[in-house]
Amino acid sequence: MRYDLQIIASWIEPGAKVLDLGCGAGDLLSHLIREKGIRGSGIEIDEAKVAEGLTRGLSMVHGDINEEVCDYPDQAFDDVILSQTLQQVYDPARLIREMLRVGKRGIVSFPNFAHYGVRAQLFFKGRAPVSRELPYQWYDTPNIRVIALKDFRRFCKASGFAILHETAISTPHHQETGRVTTLFPNLLATYGIFRLGRATPPPH
Repeated sequence: MRYDLQIIASWIEPGAKVLDLGCGAGDLLSHLIREKGIRGSGIEIDEAKVAEGLTRGLSMVHGDINEEVCDYPDQAFDDVILSQTLQQVYDPARLIREMLRVGKRGIVSFPNFAHYGVRAQLFFKGRAPVSRELPYQWYDTPNIRVIALKDFRRFCKASGFAILHETAISTPHHQETGRVTTLFPNLLATYGIFRLGRATPPPH
């Protein structure tokens, strides 16, 4: 299982109710059900991956996460997960608000566009960066957002999302190994992982 998913799995309490948005074939759900006894569901737009997940006995829905998440009642889950998909979302504030409506907490991970390798390509080559974490050319990429860890923190503050916990990691693209990055994470981390909650409104 991907290293970022291992970190996310470590944040989930045993027996929790979990919704995984953009869950692929359900690797994380399968792990959490097996190792932590969670009750989990997933939403995935790729029909073949949904079919694969269903054959594994997972509860999965085929559809657009932006639309399908709206069908769930308030606080139906303990944790709602969005791993390495935020950079492809048209309205991230709306989606995260829905995550925090249907779940007590939201967990988001994304590639860090401010990583030094990305900066170096822009500086030395003067071209749109291509890396293992961002492996597409500018004209065929599904990624419509470029997100840095610092920018995401500012976005959360402006949008009223409380950051409950964050971890920056350095790991090759879709690999099982990696390490937590504590020194200059905005420069050295390849991915950021954030656990979010609803901000407490100021007292009147």
